Amino acid sequence: MAHRPYYSERGDRLESIQPVEVSRYRGFTRANHWVTAFSLIALALSGLALFDPSLYFLTGLFGGGQTTRWIHPIIGVVLFLSFALMFIQLWRLNMPKPEDTTWVAQIGDVVKGREDNLPELGKYNAGQKFVFWGMSALIIVLIVTGVMIWQQVAGHLVSVPLRRIAVLVHALSAVAIILVFIMHVYAAIWTRGTLRAMTRGTVTGGWAWRHHRKWLREIASRDNKGPAE
Repeated sequence: MAHRPYYSERGDRLESIQPVEVSRYRGFTRANHWVTAFSLIALALSGLALFDPSLYFLTGLFGGGQTTRWIHPIIGVVLFLSFALMFIQLWRLNMPKPEDTTWVAQIGDVVKGREDNLPELGKYNAGQKFVFWGMSALIIVLIVTGVMIWQQVAGHLVSVPLRRIAVLVHALSAVAIILVFIMHVYAAIWTRGTLRAMTRGTVTGGWAWRHHRKWLREIASRDNKGPAE
């Protein structure tokens, strides 16, 4: 009977031994990630253009005000569907694990790069899980409130007072998701070798050993055993 991985996906594997290279993301997952990322960037820029007159110049990126107003909700739907695919792939590995509590408690060691003081981790640390679940919740709020204020779709179903509340919640959620996105990008750049995972799909063995040791151990153990009978 096949063993169900606890810290890794079935596509994760050792690519080479000398030097050690580890497959972290399949091509489909990487493409899905970049569609989600670019959709979020486009959604943020078009939303900011509609948010305040001082940012109206951003509509030039989308062909003018009317086009921006038309395309913004369409991009929102694309973001929702793209992230839904990512959620289906990654939700299990982002579930809380016992070591996450220790990682958060020792956040000072994380910031100072003292990895040896931290618990061994699976594929994602608590910070990455926070980004994942934060994005999940905020995207749901954005799509729900977005549909409520999308007059061509739900204008006749939502009262004016309720629509005003939806606009406020939508704007606050948009600010929150932009902040979470900035945190995500900063962490990816700050932790050297992380961006490579989403461009090439692989990481070095040293990177995996330093940052996600349980994940690497599980992959190495699984590959050494060979395919399950």
